[in-house]
Amino acid sequence: MRRWDWDRLTAVGILIPSVIAVGVFVYGFILWTGWVSLSAWDGLLPDFTFVGLRNYVRLFRHPRFHLDIRNTLVFTVFFISLSLAIGLLLAVLLDRGIRGENVFRSIYLFPMAISFIVTGVVWRWLFNPEAGINLLLRRVGLGFLAYGWFTDPTVWYIHPDSPAGQVLQRVGLGFLADQRFGIPVAMFSVIIAATWQMSGFVMALYLAGLRGIPDELREAARVDGATEWQVFRFIILPLLRPVTLSAVIILGHISLKIFDLVAAMSKQGPGFVTDVPAFFMYQTTFHGNRFAQGAAIAIFMLVTVSLLVVPYLRYSIRGEAEL
Repeated sequence: MRRWDWDRLTAVGILIPSVIAVGVFVYGFILWTGWVSLSAWDGLLPDFTFVGLRNYVRLFRHPRFHLDIRNTLVFTVFFISLSLAIGLLLAVLLDRGIRGENVFRSIYLFPMAISFIVTGVVWRWLFNPEAGINLLLRRVGLGFLAYGWFTDPTVWYIHPDSPAGQVLQRVGLGFLADQRFGIPVAMFSVIIAATWQMSGFVMALYLAGLRGIPDELREAARVDGATEWQVFRFIILPLLRPVTLSAVIILGHISLKIFDLVAAMSKQGPGFVTDVPAFFMYQTTFHGNRFAQGAAIAIFMLVTVSLLVVPYLRYSIRGEAEL
């Protein structure tokens, strides 16, 4: 047997166990979860009677699921926006070659070395209404600034009787004047904790992108009379779009399937103000033993993440093919 044939067989032999493992434990279990979501398995004993989309219909009619979607949208928008803004700001500051850059870069990246569970435990103590930040405020005479944090059941929304609510009703959008379309205040505690952990990662992405921009482009813009803000807006930001897209995809898929941070920090919160689909799925499946309904929630989460990731993968593959 020729050497190149032997090398090919060796490579295939090394890959086969991984391919089989991925096929069984990833795609096989996805298919299994999809089948369970179409069954009547709502107890400890398996029941694979086919019921079609009944579990999905029940899911989308469930009031808690409506709140979960609202909370996820609020968390995603603020989490991604804050992480991108803080990460870009830190990257721009470090890119100026400040003294002690390595120390600051390491400090900003330290939160990534811990899990969301640890982050949730720490920030749960910091945001404890009777301890942490509130206790510090009381001891320095600023007790009036104490806040309920993740225990606050307040939801900011447009009231139907308010002027804005009446306008929505006139234009046929009165359904938006509802708590289900509001902003739960308690969710900001989870957003702060998640942003603290992931903004350093975004900083690293942006810093790598900034270091990849040739200095000649910036100097040429300055020679043409561009200000530093114009250089940043018209030269740097457009060249950072691929980095921004990658960061949005990574942060987006984290936010859509967030579980451990919420479970360790606030669980579902009062009135489900910090509840998310993953935590709903966990309680439905392992506390309520409603396996078919839990599988339907899991498939819904898989589809939402796929809608975010698959277009990005196609875009990346197309870009590589053009190169």
